[in-house]
Amino acid sequence: MRPATSLRPAASLLLAGSLLLGVAGCSSEDGFPGEGPRQGSAAKSPGEEASSGTPSTPPAPAKGSVKVVRTLTAKLGSPWGVAALPGGDLLVGSRDTGKIARVAVKDGAQSEVGEVPGVVKGGEGGLLGLAVSPDFATDRLVYAYFTTDSDNRIARLRYDERKPAGQRLGAPDTVLRGIPKGNVHNGGRIAFGPDRMLYAGTGESGERGLSQDRKSLGGKILRMTPDGRPAYGNPEENSVVHSYGHRNVQGLAWDAGKRLWASEFGQNTWDELNLIRPGGNYGWPVVEGKAGRSGYTDPVEQWKTSDASPSGLAFAKGSLWMAGLRGERLWRIPLDGTKPVAGPQAFLQGEYGRLRTVLATDDGGLWLTTSNTDGRGKPGGEDDRILRLEVS
Repeated sequence: MRPATSLRPAASLLLAGSLLLGVAGCSSEDGFPGEGPRQGSAAKSPGEEASSGTPSTPPAPAKGSVKVVRTLTAKLGSPWGVAALPGGDLLVGSRDTGKIARVAVKDGAQSEVGEVPGVVKGGEGGLLGLAVSPDFATDRLVYAYFTTDSDNRIARLRYDERKPAGQRLGAPDTVLRGIPKGNVHNGGRIAFGPDRMLYAGTGESGERGLSQDRKSLGGKILRMTPDGRPAYGNPEENSVVHSYGHRNVQGLAWDAGKRLWASEFGQNTWDELNLIRPGGNYGWPVVEGKAGRSGYTDPVEQWKTSDASPSGLAFAKGSLWMAGLRGERLWRIPLDGTKPVAGPQAFLQGEYGRLRTVLATDDGGLWLTTSNTDGRGKPGGEDDRILRLEVS
């Protein structure tokens, strides 16, 4: 059922009955000290280093600053996923066209890489998240999360710079399919974690019950090997599901202690920032925001939906930085380990319109994309843009 490619033999598809998520707690290696190993799994992979779960950096200051130092590039159409190549250049995907462009960090020049075949535009669907393989220097693989006529899926494509512009992507090798699609709530963020596993935030596609259905890939955070198999140490060894009870996850980031955080769209009341524990149930649709109900994990922070509607998330200078679409602002959440040291602080409110993706740079800054050409914004003559930020 997966297309034949030259990358490697196709991995076996996940059986529907195998996508069961255990409710066992996480182990200490996941960055939560004092918790024992999950039942049915080994405490550690061979050669894996133990983690104390305590970041080596001091707590972030309560107040920070943001300065837009340059507009890297402009006039992008419906940008969504952004991934950094070795050397710093950016790959930027267009949700509505399915095309990927390379943007030079030196001068902002745009060049078309290619188009992801099979992308179907519709509502919030299309070409969504992008990620670059941790071994890109040798395997040249780019990962894409996108909507098709039947589902959302993740595929990898080989990037060959020697080919002509617009023809540099090889045939897609599907690593995971069957993520529910809808006109709304397609999730779409993908990222490789510190453990070199591939993570994906999904939405419940407007079907609320999928979030609590542990057999479904909708309304989840998924964790898999680079070829789409359930990753070692998952809550259930034959499942890619990492956490559940989510509505629409579009932001993934790891802090200095290698803990996973996620930003999530609420419905009418509360948007959420969640600290992700393997096997955790984050409540949707039973609860929204901080409810204090047994069996459900409350968010660390919450916002009125008019103030956030969050998409991208990044960690830099001891803080999480969360981009807001409807809120049209960038939120800073300063951390001391797993706890905020102060309330969230807003920047750039209304200055650049809707903000979609935020990506940390090697020197502690941020890339930030606007999202005013997505059908819900009010684009100006330079939209959409990628901004370079200095933050503290």
